[in-house]
Amino acid sequence: MARILIVEDEPDIALGLQLDLREEGYEVEVVHDGEEAGRVGRQPGWDLIVLDVMLPRKDGFDVCRDLRRAKVRTPILMLTAKVQEAEKVMGLDLGADDYVTKPFSPRELRARIRALLRRAAPDEPGVERFGDCEVDFERAELRRAGQTTELTAIELHMLRLFLRNRGRVLARGRVIDEVWGAGVFVIDRVVDTHVIKLRRKIESDPTAPRHIVSVRGLGYRFDD
Repeated sequence: MARILIVEDEPDIALGLQLDLREEGYEVEVVHDGEEAGRVGRQPGWDLIVLDVMLPRKDGFDVCRDLRRAKVRTPILMLTAKVQEAEKVMGLDLGADDYVTKPFSPRELRARIRALLRRAAPDEPGVERFGDCEVDFERAELRRAGQTTELTAIELHMLRLFLRNRGRVLARGRVIDEVWGAGVFVIDRVVDTHVIKLRRKIESDPTAPRHIVSVRGLGYRFDD
């Protein structure tokens, strides 16, 4: 049974999420402010954190950033009432794995939760090498030039997809279907943002990438 931490300060929304996810078979705990979220989110055993952006005492962006700085690798799904693309990109840059914009349907939220949990589950554990990089899928780590960098669930799944399709051009739509799941709405900009983050970790010069190469008008190609 997956354990989910919900961080939501609006009582009606928090209760609705808690009841709905418990009916789906998840073990759910709710906290109501950012300070508590930072403390509870660091505790081991969480499979997913559902994190609202607008919180008392500390906002969701700060919570997300602090958890990632504390080496917490638990997938984070952000809830936001903000519709500006810049706000969504900011959350992803801080380490969130996905987001849902309020108001959302329970069906959409459940689909995104299932997708995140599926990606975070062990899948063909092992080590892959390319260039000067070594990826440990079991430990969710990238080793390069003597440095070890942690990978988020999205980054790990996306990198696995690229490695399985070396030399092939992958359209953004294909990446979305494989990484987020068919039928889940994700804008192309979210794919681009995660690619930028991956390049920062695996490329010697992210502005002139050697491995994840943009193919104009089509998508991306992974080269060794």
